[in-house]
Amino acid sequence: MRLNLSFLLAAASLQSASARRAPTANVASSKRAFLKNVPSIQSLLPLHIRGGNVPVLSSPQSLTQASTLDSSDAPLITDIEMLSNMLAEVVLRENPVVYDYYTRFRKLGMDRAANPNDPEPFQLMKQLAIDIGPRDTLGVMKTFCIALNLVNAAEVHHRMRLIRENERGLEHVHVGPLPMVEDGIRGTMEILLEEGNSKDKIFERLLRQKNEIVLTAHPTEVNRKTILRKYRIISELLAYLERPDLHPFERAEALNNLRGIISAIWGADEIRRVKPTVQKEAAGGCAVIESVLWDAVPSYLRKLDAQCRVTLGKKLPVDAAPVKFASWIGGDRDGNPNCTPEVTVEVVTHQRLRAAKLFLSDLNELYSELAISSRFSKELEELAASVKQSDDAREKYRRVIGHLRKRLVRTIKECEYKLHSLSDSAIHFVSAEKTYGALEGWEDVEPIMKSDDLMTPMRIIYDSLVQTGFELVADGLVSDIIRRIAVFGMTLVPLDIREESTKHTLALDAITRYLGMGSYKEWDEEARLNWLQSELNNKRPLFRIRDIEQNILRLDPDVKKTLMVFKIASELDPESLGAYVISQGQTASDVLAVMLLQKQFGMTKANGKLMRVVPLFETLNDLTNSPQQLEKLFSMTSYVGSINGKQEVMVGYSDSAKDAGRLAACWAQYTAQEAMAKVAGKYGIELTFFHGKGGTVGRGGNPALYRAILSHPPNTINGRFRVTEQGEMIRQNFGTKEISERSLDIYTSALLRESFTKRVEPKQEWRDQMDRISEISCAAYRHTVRDDPRFVPYFRQATPELELGRLNIGSRPSKRNPKGGVESLRAIPWTFAWAQTRMHLSAWLGVGDGLKSENEEDKRILREMYEEWPWFREIISLISMLLSKTDFSITKNYDDLLVDPDLMSLGNEVRNKLVETRQAVIDVSGAKDISGPHVQLMRASSIIRNPYVDSINVVQAEILKVLRNMPEDDSPDLTPELKAIKSIRNDALLLSIKGIAQGMKNSG
Repeated sequence: MRLNLSFLLAAASLQSASARRAPTANVASSKRAFLKNVPSIQSLLPLHIRGGNVPVLSSPQSLTQASTLDSSDAPLITDIEMLSNMLAEVVLRENPVVYDYYTRFRKLGMDRAANPNDPEPFQLMKQLAIDIGPRDTLGVMKTFCIALNLVNAAEVHHRMRLIRENERGLEHVHVGPLPMVEDGIRGTMEILLEEGNSKDKIFERLLRQKNEIVLTAHPTEVNRKTILRKYRIISELLAYLERPDLHPFERAEALNNLRGIISAIWGADEIRRVKPTVQKEAAGGCAVIESVLWDAVPSYLRKLDAQCRVTLGKKLPVDAAPVKFASWIGGDRDGNPNCTPEVTVEVVTHQRLRAAKLFLSDLNELYSELAISSRFSKELEELAASVKQSDDAREKYRRVIGHLRKRLVRTIKECEYKLHSLSDSAIHFVSAEKTYGALEGWEDVEPIMKSDDLMTPMRIIYDSLVQTGFELVADGLVSDIIRRIAVFGMTLVPLDIREESTKHTLALDAITRYLGMGSYKEWDEEARLNWLQSELNNKRPLFRIRDIEQNILRLDPDVKKTLMVFKIASELDPESLGAYVISQGQTASDVLAVMLLQKQFGMTKANGKLMRVVPLFETLNDLTNSPQQLEKLFSMTSYVGSINGKQEVMVGYSDSAKDAGRLAACWAQYTAQEAMAKVAGKYGIELTFFHGKGGTVGRGGNPALYRAILSHPPNTINGRFRVTEQGEMIRQNFGTKEISERSLDIYTSALLRESFTKRVEPKQEWRDQMDRISEISCAAYRHTVRDDPRFVPYFRQATPELELGRLNIGSRPSKRNPKGGVESLRAIPWTFAWAQTRMHLSAWLGVGDGLKSENEEDKRILREMYEEWPWFREIISLISMLLSKTDFSITKNYDDLLVDPDLMSLGNEVRNKLVETRQAVIDVSGAKDISGPHVQLMRASSIIRNPYVDSINVVQAEILKVLRNMPEDDSPDLTPELKAIKSIRNDALLLSIKGIAQGMKNSG
């Protein structure tokens, strides 16, 4: 049913720009006129911020980082209420019963949030979850899931609104291209200048720094790509509605578009019915670049250039790339049998295809723009003369660009041909046959395979324009294209390859056995190193490559697959590939093994095909032993010569935390990086750390990115920073153009600030305390997780861990070893499962044991560490944030409904540890105990989301109880009627998992 246009116009005319910035009771009531009984989030806010003018923020921050809501968040609340009411309008029209249940649940959630000491709302919520039928449960879960996504879409817009409000409050002389915030390049430059640093030195450090963001396929994004696009448009429409010059009809049309999008989301199937392939995951990564980063990166670099001119009086080189991107998607085969060598070829080829098409689109636009027929540089004249066939005789820029267009068409055609030859290609594309048929003569030119093939002529065009008085033209699209080449190259993103160390051991073992040399696997480390060094210095190959293809070596299929990865890599263009990451890295021989396998397949330093080899140290023991392994490698002259004096090491955050607990893992990461940096310095090696962090605190994540980078161990970054971004974090940090630019600004400024910051070196007594804390916390963590026989069955019963596999959120199995227990479980489902029940155990278990002490001197030192040591303070603050998201009553409800009586005692023990940990963190930080049985450390984000998430949690627990008591799928007791009900319940469960993930915002 379409709303009456006159009503829309009337409503829109009431909603002026000033009203949106300062929502009054009249405006709010006009938005809720048709839904008077929908509970209002305004009721949760302090009275002084439910309306009124919005003050300027001096230091805007994300809502998830704020300690409480204030008046600047009033427009956010207005946006959320408007979107929530639009959703309620759709649900009321489509299913009044679901609407009734939804509003009742939401009201109970708000009552609970407003009165945390009153148990009645929670008891009523539990009873309502019992009363609701299967199909209505599905509808309610879908509604809450959409509602939380709408909250997130509103917050995405609000983050940028706070920055704009802040800029409007500054004096005109301080307005600049980038926002004036501490965690931005503009604010950072001002701080560095105030500290007495010269403009030349700041500029030199900025040009020297290297930051690479690696997109990974780790499955923590629970939303489908088509749905994500709709939420992005909602954020953009919210920004559009704030324009003060909108005509009432334009405003009405935008509001109607919002209703239409929300209605379409309601009508869509939000559940992935099929597990995504590696190829589709890679296509999703490409989509982020194509739809957002392709525009956001040159836009940010333009602003960075302008800021350098304004603040430092210097122009940023047009090809400067302080931030780059890489990917694991299509190359990460650790525990993923679906990521085959053939899939890697397909993904790399598709990325080259997409890059060629994007650059061709840019050059088509540039061809139309550069119709200049006089004043060319000598180099441009010579380049144009080298183009033999062209109708552009006088317009020489067009002559050059036309030739480049033909070469890109040739590139596209060759990529398409290669993809067609892969019969099982899972990626679909529009053929160039029709699209680019007008560009005749492409058959006679060479394809563009390397970045320099495009960068060199574009630089000649740029320099010619600058030299001949067309600098303003050069600073437009020409500069944007050059910046895109510098950042994305001809492959969009270089692809890392990752494989587990034991795979290489088994491959070399098969080879040494075939050669009659014994079992490589059974050799000790010294024997392995001696043999590997000998073979690396030996010019003869170990075997003929065709012997593998023809299976003359009679290799195990998995061994053959491992070796074929190297064959494929040797045949790809070097620009297509990045690092070769060795997961479960333990020894120096793990690194040399990959070096030898590369040599065997002709990947050498001399021909430029040698991939840099990156050991990934993940467990507590591996981190502790990592400096000794680097010492062994760097003492080998031949190895140091092959790496050009540069080494990259990956630090595993999630697996080390799963292995030893949060505090022990953090301290091991700190001390290992310190020690490895000293070893590298001793041998004159330039060491870059690659930080394998997830989105959650339990997996090394930190929503306060700027502070996180500044809190790394001293002398371990040095302007070089490589880090993973994955799943829902890609969407949060790079989901829209504005947010992407903000994220790039934070990364760039943090690295610059870090290079000038005098770091706090921990005192010896602080180190002693951390040793004590780590030992105690690790022992307590492992006692519960490893030693207690009740833990594994309790974990499987109390959380939806077993059900997470149905969510189809990634191409990888949830376990490295399908028959293993918690130790084989990947860090993501381990963290994801505890986040679902609001226990967040993986982030805090063992912390309380480590921090609490009866010794007054220990307490004094811990308080001193918190006040004076940024690294320690950041760790405690992050744990505090996670503890604020725990909920005692909700986790107990899962136990009451799902856990066997003989395991209930463990649940009580864990919750007692939770209470102790909360108190221990409060004692160390000096925070005040916020009253309430289910929240002690409150965050603003929770105020808004908890009324939604609480309801989902209660319903999810009830769904799990019902499903686990239903007959198995292959049971004769499962009648057709029960099968249909079970299917509906399963769908409701999957939507509940998605909804909680959206509410927590960092489930994986």
